[in-house]
Amino acid sequence: MKNFSTIGIFSKDSDDRVKATLTTLHNFLIKEKFTVVAEKNAAEYLDIDAIDTEKFCGCIDLAIVVGGDGTLLKAGRLLADKNVPVIGINLGRLGFLVDISPNEITKQLSQMLKGEYTLETRSLLYAEAFRGDKSLGGSIAFNDVVLHVRNDIRMIEFTTHIDDKFVNTQRADGIVVATPTGSTAYSLSSGGPILHPSLNAVVLVPICPHTLSNRPIVISNDSLINISMEESRDVDARVSFDGQSNIELKAGDNVVIRHKSHQLQLMHPKNYDYYHILRTKLGWSVRPDKY
Repeated sequence: MKNFSTIGIFSKDSDDRVKATLTTLHNFLIKEKFTVVAEKNAAEYLDIDAIDTEKFCGCIDLAIVVGGDGTLLKAGRLLADKNVPVIGINLGRLGFLVDISPNEITKQLSQMLKGEYTLETRSLLYAEAFRGDKSLGGSIAFNDVVLHVRNDIRMIEFTTHIDDKFVNTQRADGIVVATPTGSTAYSLSSGGPILHPSLNAVVLVPICPHTLSNRPIVISNDSLINISMEESRDVDARVSFDGQSNIELKAGDNVVIRHKSHQLQLMHPKNYDYYHILRTKLGWSVRPDKY
């Protein structure tokens, strides 16, 4: 069990519900004698001073995110190297990662901050794009790295190698390379399998491939993945990291994807049940008359 002293608050923006939830959270933490700091969005809602992002991430020993999974993904990428656990308060829609209801903040946080919590680790990816020997940039991905067509309604053609071994050359709208966390996001929508978060695995899921025999493949997350744009098909593409940032690609460019050594720690209430989350969010085992 960890003892927490300085708690950092992240929040989404452009949401009328945020201010009330942040105020409740902030008042509770201050009452419980914690030192509280806030990043820019949360600080504006709370009307307190924000601190520099790097300093913010370096001074906290627990982060609480108010928003949806997208907000938690953003916070997770910032905190990936800091060994700081993250709690999510759900103001989004599906909420696979943020699992505390705004109506239960005081009750659930009170228990968790006393040591009644479940702690799990989630793996991340690091991807970098190259044009010849020149790096075009890279980024961390909590959910997925996606190679996809940029503007035209045309397929791209690309070749995949895993651990320097040729896998295939295919034409498709793109490919999703997802962590177990990301297996319930774009990967799932593209027909990929759900991977339990405890698995040390990565899934490669083609997007609308131009062959019926093409299927997703699950590999070890220790594998090195290299996806190269075919020289013969000059269709503009891009690589995206959790849908948050993009790098433009041309024919001949390649993207190298590997497992990131640091993992993100997620804190859940003591009664956290991953399968309950799946049933609830995906509508499993619900009779038609319940809709």
